[in-house]
Amino acid sequence: MAAYTTLAVARHLGVATVTLQRPELHNAFNEVVVAELSAAFGELGADPQVRAVVLAGTGPSFCAGADLNWMRAMASYDTAQNRADAADLARMLRSIDECPKPTLARVHGAAFGGGVGLVACCDIAIAAAEATFALSEARLGLVPATISPYVVEAIGARAARRYFLSAERFDAAEAYRIGLVHDIVPIGEIDDRVNAILRSLLAAGPVAQREGKLLIRRVAGQAIDAELIADTVELITRVRASPEGKEGVAAFLDKRPAAWVPVELAARKR
Repeated sequence: MAAYTTLAVARHLGVATVTLQRPELHNAFNEVVVAELSAAFGELGADPQVRAVVLAGTGPSFCAGADLNWMRAMASYDTAQNRADAADLARMLRSIDECPKPTLARVHGAAFGGGVGLVACCDIAIAAAEATFALSEARLGLVPATISPYVVEAIGARAARRYFLSAERFDAAEAYRIGLVHDIVPIGEIDDRVNAILRSLLAAGPVAQREGKLLIRRVAGQAIDAELIADTVELITRVRASPEGKEGVAAFLDKRPAAWVPVELAARKR
């Protein structure tokens, strides 16, 4: 693993946890955080030993968006520098969104601006009941441009119209209502809930999960036409004949854990 200065990356039983490590700044990100997140998700996504990735923050907040010092520096950037900086941020978000492994955001405290983008890029998001959210860019005369594809996909255009324009804060219950997070739990129970979901993720086939993520991207918002139907037929044909597909069906019929299930998890189910 690469050495990181703003992140901690830990691995346990096939799960990698990427923790933002700037608690004194509420894990606000700058160009270093952006580069390190891109590198970490690229590396973990390519590692066959990693089955799932958790994104978390240390200290009082998940991620408060952009670092104020970074924003001050950006104020003096010319157009080319601003474009390059925005491209780096967009690349980081895409590295999380397109990670071939299941990703899970563990959200507590504040998730503001780009922090909401990080949540929306993850496949699954679990929020503590006390978490607060804001798409706060308009308050600064800015727009949530690079995070918008992921946030709008998560919450829909109607909710985006309100929160992109008002920049108001909203609570975990509202984040759940509009689809930004999947579950809300008391802060003392958040790790138990995260671990329960991770056990479900580890019990599923890793190739099937990767193909499933690509399938969602392929079918979402598309017309159900002959081409799309043919694509789905070809996909299930290929997956059924794959080693993982054959092993999964055999394990189900034999009433045993599949070969990809971690030994510790398989033992727990016996």
